[in-house]
Amino acid sequence: MTLYKLSLRNARRQARDYLIYFVTVVLAAALLYSFNALVFSQEIITLSEGMNMLPMMIAMAGVVVVGVFGWLVAYATKFMLLRRGRELGTYLLIGLENRQVARLFFLENLAVGGGALALGTVLGGLLYQAFRAITLTLFGLSYHFAFGFSFPALGLTIVCFAFIYLFALHRSRRYIRRANICELIYFDRQNEGVVIRTGRKRRWIFTVSLVLGAVGACLLMEGDAIVGVIGAGSLILFLFGFFLSSASEVPAFFDRRPARKYRGRNLLVFRTLTSKLATMGVLMAVISMIFTATLISEGTGLVFRGLFTGRAADTACFDLFISIDDPERDHGPYLDYVEKNIPVEQSVQYAVYLSGSSAVRDYLTSSISYYYFNFYQDPVLRYSDYAALRLVAGYRPVELKEGQYLFHCMTYLEEPLREYGRSLQMGEFTLKPGDVHTEHLSQSGGITNGRGYILVVPDEAVEGLAVNHRTYAARTARPVSQEQYDALHGLHNDRLDWSGPVGHVDRITTRASEETEVASQTVLIVFPLYYLALALTMTAAAILTIQQFSESERYRRQFALLQKLGMDRREMAEALRVQFAVYYALPAVPPVLIGVPFILHLARLPEPGVMVGMSSPGVIAAASLVIFFLIYAVYILLAYTSLKRNVLPA
Repeated sequence: MTLYKLSLRNARRQARDYLIYFVTVVLAAALLYSFNALVFSQEIITLSEGMNMLPMMIAMAGVVVVGVFGWLVAYATKFMLLRRGRELGTYLLIGLENRQVARLFFLENLAVGGGALALGTVLGGLLYQAFRAITLTLFGLSYHFAFGFSFPALGLTIVCFAFIYLFALHRSRRYIRRANICELIYFDRQNEGVVIRTGRKRRWIFTVSLVLGAVGACLLMEGDAIVGVIGAGSLILFLFGFFLSSASEVPAFFDRRPARKYRGRNLLVFRTLTSKLATMGVLMAVISMIFTATLISEGTGLVFRGLFTGRAADTACFDLFISIDDPERDHGPYLDYVEKNIPVEQSVQYAVYLSGSSAVRDYLTSSISYYYFNFYQDPVLRYSDYAALRLVAGYRPVELKEGQYLFHCMTYLEEPLREYGRSLQMGEFTLKPGDVHTEHLSQSGGITNGRGYILVVPDEAVEGLAVNHRTYAARTARPVSQEQYDALHGLHNDRLDWSGPVGHVDRITTRASEETEVASQTVLIVFPLYYLALALTMTAAAILTIQQFSESERYRRQFALLQKLGMDRREMAEALRVQFAVYYALPAVPPVLIGVPFILHLARLPEPGVMVGMSSPGVIAAASLVIFFLIYAVYILLAYTSLKRNVLPA
């Protein structure tokens, strides 16, 4: 048999025996190709003309992912060498030279990588369609499936994949060329050494690591950059200290409680795990760090998405909205342009008044987290203007009963305002509080319909009140285009040059521009975060699974012995399930304890009223956990099914 035929036979065997590794490399190739295809797609090139940061963000995400996949392939290749050291040593024993064995290992892994790249490119073409559909949907563009092949994307993917694979194989090839027969045959007995010896020192480090974890989590949520770096460093020390010392703490726990040690299958399960942890503590710490970064990336992406959509939802409730903060000026130039260029179906011009009192504002600031920005008095709106405004926004009509006033507010102010029972004195009118309405009404900015809330009063009650600013809102026959939006801003700049005191700024928003801004921010920030999180989860879960597969032979011998001692297959399967659960849960528990408080804290940082509903902190934290564990569970299920079939007696 020639060297090349032997390489191909071994490559086919590798793809079959190490299915997790092969599938992960295929997925890595698919992710690389799909992302590169997105970069070179004509739609993204067109969109990036209006987003200068888009190519740089995509390139940065790509570089990070190439580095992550490079580490995965390097680790998996070393694992292959570890498992096949005895076979390669045998080749030397029967007369092959080191360079021939090194070439054999290089060629067969190159064949596996080539097959994975080919399958990954095909799968990546389908994945690219999903990424393309998401991107176009975010920008409100129509998507049509059109299967295509991008040669620039394929070329870049081959370059990245070749760099990753050749670097990993070069290290293994260099080792084989220098190794002797004994080193290769006994290479599979090598493992990570015990860094900290069993005893008081390890238990002391275990305690200190827990303290560092608690301190690091608190510092990370402070918000200050320097303090955050110190907190991140403390968390890294916590993870390494925890996993390097936990192998001695588990036996110590059972030594103090001998009754639990011999209960059920505890001795079998935890003896196996502690022996494994004692030799792979550093790897467990690194994987736990990756999981922490993954969970934080997913949570941060959801927070940013909630922030973008929450802010835009309130300001995008009108097709066109123009506020002038100087009540002495009017909308003349704007309305002239609108009349000539933008078809309007319904519009309203109105004034936002000041009540002369700050009773409601003072009540809110003393009751909840609320800041009033530039409204030092309670903002007021005439009922007729409010009714017309609701009509423009497309909301159902509401009734203002005689002798009452209404509240219109953002959702986070609804409960305290319903409890507000004070009457409102406006000139000769004494008004009692009525209903509270919470539809979006552009209330999150300065010169808008109040800062979070506004009082709606009878028309005659506003006589004599000071005008804070004047506003125009319209529903248009079709979305306001970017060119029309830019033209309105050009008029705004012209007005700043010739009228009004310095510092007066008009506010111009359109539904279309807000939706485009959300799409741009999502593509720039949220999409790369999720792409990175997916790559990190795949990498860490694959390495954990590869490590578990490395114990297949030992598990097989162990369960064969247990069968001779009288344990039935059902009990062995249950013991294997418990071992799997604890093994895969260990590196995931610290990230949950670190990531969830961080995500909750991050989601509470934006201004009140933005992170509500499906973007509330609790929902975001829960969604981050679900996304993380869904991907993780796929690897766990695949690994358990395969290992159970291979190691349990028939």
